[in-house]
Amino acid sequence: MIPRYSRPEMVAIWSPETRFRIWFEIEAHACDALAEIGVIPKEAAKTIWDKGGSATFNVDRIDEIERETKHDVIAFLTHLAEFVGPDSRFIHQGMTSSDVLDTCLAVQLKRASDLLIADLDALLAALKKRAFEHKDTVTVGRSHGIHAEPTTFGVKLAYAYAEFSRARERLVAARAEVATCAISGAVGTFANVDPRVEAHVAEKLGLTAEPVSTQVIPRDRHAMFFATLGVIASSVERLATEIRHLQRSEVLEAEEYFSPGQKGSSAMPHKRNPVLTENLTGLARMVRAYAMPAMENVALWHERDISHSSVERMIGPDATVTLDFALARLTGVIEKLLVYPDNMQANMNRYRGLIHSQRVLLALTQAGVSREDAYRLVQRNAMKTWEHGKDFLEELLADMDVTAALPADEIRSRFDLGYHTKHVETIFERVFGNE
Repeated sequence: MIPRYSRPEMVAIWSPETRFRIWFEIEAHACDALAEIGVIPKEAAKTIWDKGGSATFNVDRIDEIERETKHDVIAFLTHLAEFVGPDSRFIHQGMTSSDVLDTCLAVQLKRASDLLIADLDALLAALKKRAFEHKDTVTVGRSHGIHAEPTTFGVKLAYAYAEFSRARERLVAARAEVATCAISGAVGTFANVDPRVEAHVAEKLGLTAEPVSTQVIPRDRHAMFFATLGVIASSVERLATEIRHLQRSEVLEAEEYFSPGQKGSSAMPHKRNPVLTENLTGLARMVRAYAMPAMENVALWHERDISHSSVERMIGPDATVTLDFALARLTGVIEKLLVYPDNMQANMNRYRGLIHSQRVLLALTQAGVSREDAYRLVQRNAMKTWEHGKDFLEELLADMDVTAALPADEIRSRFDLGYHTKHVETIFERVFGNE
């Protein structure tokens, strides 16, 4: 997590100040529940809220205590006692460090998810707007990077919209799965803390109670969460890569916005490079990389070890902060994307009608020519275009074997662009509904 690729609201979720405030709330809510069931005095629970709730926790002081105790939660509790006084003896009754740490992580991941869902909503809005703007902007579709058949630029963006809609659904599900609370004590048996305490803390923090925790919340939940972030990052990279390809000088059908005063190269003043989408490609690689250690965290020893702890201290902030930044950056790219319909048309015409080869092939088969012979006839004329720059339609019209099966007007009718876009409306209705 570095400032260059960070946004303040997401960074704040992972700050020490936020973490210690959540720790306090977990402990204080637990005290309320303990007081309600008669384990600690109600006056003590009130004092803990009054004095701890108004406290400004000193990160340097906690770090100082931890240097001696070598235990972060104990360091925090010691510092909290400095505010609360004698009633601090009732804090952390029957609880373990994992109860605090795991429940806090659930709160942080839930809050991070909310920001990421909002990021996706903004991206979806941008994609939808630009998709409708270019719904009928005809461009060539490519397979293997080679001209295939016509599509529209709006369909390309509708594809991205549908993809990120699925990403949003996955993230909502992952948020629900990871937002669980464990206040179950040593090895998760509730021997020293009543299950009602866990239920109360979960309700107050907007979490669900973990059905069974060993002493830690099961890490398959977290693995799924970070895997979901990795899939979203892959979708970011797919769209970024598409834009990078379209911005190549030989293509130039779309381009990142190039602001006044922007420089593309320290050596070559003419350069306008796709730096934002290249950056997104790199950031996506990092977010995906965090999924593997999250999966490896699932296999902890027995009821608990802390091999997962150092991993999560890094990947929790890094994955969410990086993806938050990437989604916001991609939204900006889409909103300001420069689109060049004239270049799309010129590129489509560059190979002089080859994009209509399948229609001619099908027409020949419908006229009684075997598929094998039809393919051979169309391909031999297509190769003249590839290799010698001939006009595909003219070559077909000059081929007596083709015209023997198809009249000239039938051949010409297969070169209509509108044929390829006649179901764009259907695609848009499937993606966006009847809007």
